[in-house]
Amino acid sequence: MMIMAFDPDDCIFENAEALSRAAADWLCEKAVASSGRFSICCSGGSTPRRLYELLAQSPAVTAFPWSRVHWFWGDERFVPYDHPESNYGMTRTVLLSKVPIPAGNVHPVPTEGLTLQQGADAYEKTLRDYYGAENLDAVRPLFDVTLLGIGDDGHTASLLPGQPALEETRRWVTAVPSGRSEPRITLTYCALDSSCDAVFLAVGGRKRCVVRRARRGDRTLPAGRVKPVGRLHWFVDRDAGWAIDAGPRSQA
Repeated sequence: MMIMAFDPDDCIFENAEALSRAAADWLCEKAVASSGRFSICCSGGSTPRRLYELLAQSPAVTAFPWSRVHWFWGDERFVPYDHPESNYGMTRTVLLSKVPIPAGNVHPVPTEGLTLQQGADAYEKTLRDYYGAENLDAVRPLFDVTLLGIGDDGHTASLLPGQPALEETRRWVTAVPSGRSEPRITLTYCALDSSCDAVFLAVGGRKRCVVRRARRGDRTLPAGRVKPVGRLHWFVDRDAGWAIDAGPRSQA
């Protein structure tokens, strides 16, 4: 894997492997070029999993500034960390357990020994303590990079269609007790949008339609409402990106 110098907004790659390698290069480049603390908000799923695996391999593993990078999660299923569906558990297995990262730089969503609401409250406190203020300032984003997925139904993180979390404007983190087979905790738009760079990763033909709609700002899709204070990027493979057009994005 070669660490490349590029900074696109929208990129279509030949396949999932090429996308993952480019995303890993891009993330490594961003972290290396930064100074001071660097914060990454992680996504779950198979596409980010490969990205994380590549960060734990040469040359990224030796170039990445592990000691000053902090790791957070955009959402989490309310399951133990050793559960196969845990986003944190997956990241720990393929990346965090393999690299020289200080334990204090890892900030998983709490899911054990407390209620769903208590977990959401505790994670919001973690974010506020890291940020050092009660209110987010657009000139000082919470995250340097936020990695996002997009579901076939247009959801991102655990911002699910038709759920109250979509309209939350005060909380940074909220509980999602319904809408899926297991309860979840998710960051709200308040926190996700407080990003210097937000990156959607999408693979497969089943994502074509939602990618096109979300990229154009279709607010009927949860992913279409993401509007970071910095830059929004789309990294997609050829199958998912086939429907991307050159039309203007909605500003609604």
